[in-house]
Amino acid sequence: MTETTRVLLIGGHGKVALLATPLLVDAGLDVTSMFRNPDHRAEIEALGATALERDVTTLTVDDWADLLKDFDVVVWSAGNGGKNGAEATYAIDRDAAIASIDGAASLGENAPRYIMVSYIGSTSHTIDPSDSFYPYAESKKAADEHLAASNLDYLILRPSGLTLDEAHGVEIIADTPEAGQGRTTSRKLVAEVITEFSVREFPQTRVLPFVDGDTPVSEIN
Repeated sequence: MTETTRVLLIGGHGKVALLATPLLVDAGLDVTSMFRNPDHRAEIEALGATALERDVTTLTVDDWADLLKDFDVVVWSAGNGGKNGAEATYAIDRDAAIASIDGAASLGENAPRYIMVSYIGSTSHTIDPSDSFYPYAESKKAADEHLAASNLDYLILRPSGLTLDEAHGVEIIADTPEAGQGRTTSRKLVAEVITEFSVREFPQTRVLPFVDGDTPVSEIN
């Protein structure tokens, strides 16, 4: 890594990313925040990040490789958020994510460390195909499995139901939908975990299922 760690935050105007940006900047990292809507540039720059306006759905594997070669850590926090239907969800949450993984992996020993923001039990979901949540569930499952099969140094974050509550600590739980039932994870906590593992080595496990708890994030190992 370079003396100053360079972080690319993909999906920079999402709720988690907007919380993570100032934490990453305060930690002394060189943060580039990638977003699609030009109207969001000023807000992102005000948080201390370098703004990068790109549409993830337009980038090829080679485009991703060219982009990611300049970074030490890449954080995937982009998502359709159910706004524009199943087609957009597959295009962003599955296809673009997988293309970014392949682009990073193609860099070999120069590849950045890769943090994927997912959700608890993503690879063991039993969502019915008729459910409106199914395209998202399938997309995250595909992206997480693709990352796990790559040669990247990776970490998959799996929070439970996201809230805007304050963060007071973390609890690591089993990576199953049942374990996450009725539990919540503050988006601020997700931002804190992103920051923690952008500045130090990933934990022994490559999948981190977590909810709000009492343990300091610094004690995750």
